[in-house]
Amino acid sequence: MQAQPVFTQVKRAENKKIAAVTQFLRENDLSIDTTVEVFITVTRNETLIACGGIAGNIIKCVAISESARGEGLALKLATELINLAYEKQRTNLFIYTKSHNEALFKQCGFYTIASVPGVMVLMENSATRLQRYASYLTTLRQSGEKIGCIVMNANPFTRGHRYLIQTAAAQCDWLHVFLVKEDTSRFPYEDRLALVRAGTADIPGITVHRGSEYMISRATFPCYFIKEQSVINHCYTEIDLQIFRQHLAPALGITHRFVGTEPFCTVTAGYNHDMRQRLADPAWDSPPIQLIEIERLQYQGAAISASWVRRLLVKKDLATIAQLVPEATYSYLQRMIAANKESLCASMTGEK
Repeated sequence: MQAQPVFTQVKRAENKKIAAVTQFLRENDLSIDTTVEVFITVTRNETLIACGGIAGNIIKCVAISESARGEGLALKLATELINLAYEKQRTNLFIYTKSHNEALFKQCGFYTIASVPGVMVLMENSATRLQRYASYLTTLRQSGEKIGCIVMNANPFTRGHRYLIQTAAAQCDWLHVFLVKEDTSRFPYEDRLALVRAGTADIPGITVHRGSEYMISRATFPCYFIKEQSVINHCYTEIDLQIFRQHLAPALGITHRFVGTEPFCTVTAGYNHDMRQRLADPAWDSPPIQLIEIERLQYQGAAISASWVRRLLVKKDLATIAQLVPEATYSYLQRMIAANKESLCASMTGEK
């Protein structure tokens, strides 16, 4: 009689077990995702035969040994992962998985929202959540023949970001600016949003939107946040661009998407290249979108970037920062440096 499978939770700190999971994933043509907080592993006779992980509200790194397929184990693993996510109060779930697992998760109440045929699918546990979000966007639609869009992280908001928005807005009847929602950047999301709104308040014809999980998020575009070559090589921007072109852009009537030139980040440069091709691809059953690349604003011969500002912040070089960021961002960074000094002084004197 075959031994019963054993289900175990494995946390990132359990190095020996994580090494075994990494090897198992590699044998199943997957790379381990560094954002996964906890894995559920399935062993039989102390041999790993299946696993899956949870990163935030995303289920990923699901792999099942060929020797264990066809015995209902996959459905049990999927159920365990979903139950674990619910225990952590994560009810709006996404699954980023290989195409051959699509039918399995459909049995668990998940629906495909984007796919790279034969490679991977992105699914969520709602048949209507994406449609509801798109319907909400239609209420913010503006009239005009040329409707633009920018998606940015603004970590923090610089004069370069402002220049991109101002230049794009001048070319459009209306411009929609989305701020990436993921709260994994150096500066908190609410602060970044406030700085963008303060720094663009005088630019007419724009709407600054909160981001969503359907636009450059850990669900739709993980390699934007996990800049490791092993992950980049297996990441497909088509998932993110499918959702944007087929659901979000039509809701707002977007005809053009604007980006700055990208001399620094390989991931973003690759994403911009893919956008140019996929947003205009006639094979998709949605209106084409033209990508417009705008040359970055420079200071003393160097392109202004948020990463430059962050490096200067470490050095507390406020004089140079003042040349690279709008007034609201400069004031914010001044307060941050002052607060850090006060914290340091308090710790040195024993104050709380």
